[in-house]
Amino acid sequence: MENIISDISAKELATGDIFRLISEAFDVACDTDGRDVIVKGDVALNVVRASDALKSLSDLLSDGNQIDRRTVDYMIYLAGQGKIEEFMRSSEEVFYTTPTGRQIRAKTLGQRIYLDSIRHHDLVICSGPAGSGKTFLSVAMAVKAFRNREVSRIILTRPALEAGERLGFLPGDIEEKVNPYMRPIYDALNIMLGEELALRYYEKGLIEVSPLAFMRGRNLDDCFVILDEAQNTTTEQMKMFLTRLGINCKACVCGDFTQIDLPRGIKDGLHDAIDVVDGVEGIKIVSLHNYDIVRNSLVQRIVEAYENRGSL
Repeated sequence: MENIISDISAKELATGDIFRLISEAFDVACDTDGRDVIVKGDVALNVVRASDALKSLSDLLSDGNQIDRRTVDYMIYLAGQGKIEEFMRSSEEVFYTTPTGRQIRAKTLGQRIYLDSIRHHDLVICSGPAGSGKTFLSVAMAVKAFRNREVSRIILTRPALEAGERLGFLPGDIEEKVNPYMRPIYDALNIMLGEELALRYYEKGLIEVSPLAFMRGRNLDDCFVILDEAQNTTTEQMKMFLTRLGINCKACVCGDFTQIDLPRGIKDGLHDAIDVVDGVEGIKIVSLHNYDIVRNSLVQRIVEAYENRGSL
């Protein structure tokens, strides 16, 4: 079967490894006459899938996006799943713009589902590998809700497991003790607000960053609260956190099952919470996967390599 694709960025697609990667993925031949792209193959469905991947990449190029290896791999994956059209519809929405003009949007279908879940549920529990945007997107949604005055403050917390919650052994006051553990969250806040404004909100108490141990006994009202690194909570800590949620409180719980640092034999609170609250009204469980990784495409291949070794 042969398919000729017109009105496409043929010259741009012919550069680099795009043709090779798509040809290998779908067992087809891709070529161009400088104006159109010709896709040939023995299996009609594979020709259609390869053509869909090429069209989507051309559309992204036309919109001014840069195409890297991760993007090509993801378009190949979506074409194989028959989800290209759904992704292209959802990828256009910008839900937040940073002070530097950076537009924040879902880069994968999994991320879009995650964002939609945060919009429509009081509590979202999200698991996923490193680089899939769990924390970054939750911080972006928290800042958006705060700037829109939907909540009056943002609370960010995580278990300081590396210090065994024994923060007293670290030098300095509580802020200095917590800072090393909260660096990824601070980085996200600085992107969303700018360093100066983020610091101002922090000094006024409108943004609060605390270790999970300090949540005990509190009522979290009128706030957007994020629990990061939830795979390192115990079942007791997770229950304590979830029962702190108060009136007009939206919460995100984020974790990565591949990075559990708890002592052997202790069940983590993330697994336990998913088992216990799945199906409870107002709560949404979201799972991000390797194809949702939006860092350097090398990160995705590293994660997959470790998973493959674990399955042997």
